[in-house]
Amino acid sequence: MKDTLINELRTAYDAQLRGVTPPGGSARVEKDGPLTRVVGWHRGFVTGPRDLGVYGAELDTLIARQRDFYAARGEAVEWKTRAHDLPADLSARLTAAGFVAEDSETVLIGQSSHLAADPVLPDGVALRRVTARSDLQRIAAMESTVWGEDWSWLADDLAARIESAPENTIVLVAEARTEVVCAAWLVFKDGVDFGGLWGGSTLKDWRGQGIYRAMVAHRAQLAAARDVPYVYVDASADSAPILSRLGLHAVTTTTPYVWSP
Repeated sequence: MKDTLINELRTAYDAQLRGVTPPGGSARVEKDGPLTRVVGWHRGFVTGPRDLGVYGAELDTLIARQRDFYAARGEAVEWKTRAHDLPADLSARLTAAGFVAEDSETVLIGQSSHLAADPVLPDGVALRRVTARSDLQRIAAMESTVWGEDWSWLADDLAARIESAPENTIVLVAEARTEVVCAAWLVFKDGVDFGGLWGGSTLKDWRGQGIYRAMVAHRAQLAAARDVPYVYVDASADSAPILSRLGLHAVTTTTPYVWSP
């Protein structure tokens, strides 16, 4: 029964979530054969259907064309793969072309109505929706602290997303007084049965207190209120067990392959 459910969820994921929505601002989406790519973002991004339908030398040419396209722009590029992608040697051919695998994440899907709940937060922590540039910059600073690298680009990215699709981009912060301790966003796509759970990073000293779970519950609540039946997330190794306990189902894994000039 569970295997049947997971297969159904994976099939719906492949049918509805293989494209990419323009992040807004100056970014644009282009097609190259079976692939979709983003140009003008903080780095290039490439994705495709489950089965590219391209094999051998033809696949190598397609891969090299993406690499060379972004090389000419002086930009890095991420090629998003999933564990059940075809052809089966895609990852090996990306590696041979100079792409480097980053950490894999688990794709989990859950029913929004089952996950929806009023958020339960620690004393002194409040949750609110934000749109102001100053708040987005605070989120970017928090993310930079969490990940130990420069995430200043995130403020521009979120601002562009909010500007281009204000009703479909919901950015949330959890604050302890004036400190952003966690941030997450919920992204809808018109005509799609899934709301995307993105972000969810929490400062180290605030982990283990239920803030991440509260963010999930509230975003599921918002999705259910819009009659969006499912939420999905690409989860890190730290987050995946929490999400599984909450009732989301792992349907595949995703691994970014990155080429840098």
